[in-house]
Amino acid sequence: MNESCLNIGDQAPAFTAATTFGPVSLSDYQGKWVILFSHPGDFTPVCTTEFIAFAKAQPQFEALNAQLLGLSIDSSASHLAWVYAIYAATGVQVPFPVIADRDGSIARLYGMIAPNASTQETVRNVFFIDPEQTVRAILVYPLTNGRSIPEILRLLAALQATDQDHVVTPANWQPGQPAMVPPPKTYEGLLERQAKPNPQGLECRDWYLCYRQMPPTQD
Repeated sequence: MNESCLNIGDQAPAFTAATTFGPVSLSDYQGKWVILFSHPGDFTPVCTTEFIAFAKAQPQFEALNAQLLGLSIDSSASHLAWVYAIYAATGVQVPFPVIADRDGSIARLYGMIAPNASTQETVRNVFFIDPEQTVRAILVYPLTNGRSIPEILRLLAALQATDQDHVVTPANWQPGQPAMVPPPKTYEGLLERQAKPNPQGLECRDWYLCYRQMPPTQD
């Protein structure tokens, strides 16, 4: 099976698909962030825990103007039976569409199948697609290990902070913490920053290592 090689900065491939919420197209979500994630299969233990975690985090994704979209190479009937089984067993409703990609066409577009891991199942991909439908980040987890939903939320918030405030985020950054600014691109800019970091609202440890306080997060 030929796999697409999708990279950060690429336009997200368009698709229309059957889902548990009826037909959807990627273009339906222009103006919103989309978190498109694949899972190996319905009625599997790790995937079940992931769907419960995504469902419980739905309000946090909504607060960040983000739409969750799940996908596997299972039928709509299987998806419907599985999400109902989750509800019957746990009381948790799955509040986002789950795509039925029976022929694997969307999985191939997005490179969701890792042939050396499995040719029959998608691995655990996460695609962060911005409101202009550009791929901004890609996470890939193996079949055997579930995703960290808090990390997906954190990275989404970091991408939005970069867009809104023209900052970059340091290791382990969390919303509300100081972010960083890109280094000067010229020697003149370096000297200006060294001479007057405070008027720029920066706290610098060196000319290239400067922090900016971010506005507090809203609950």
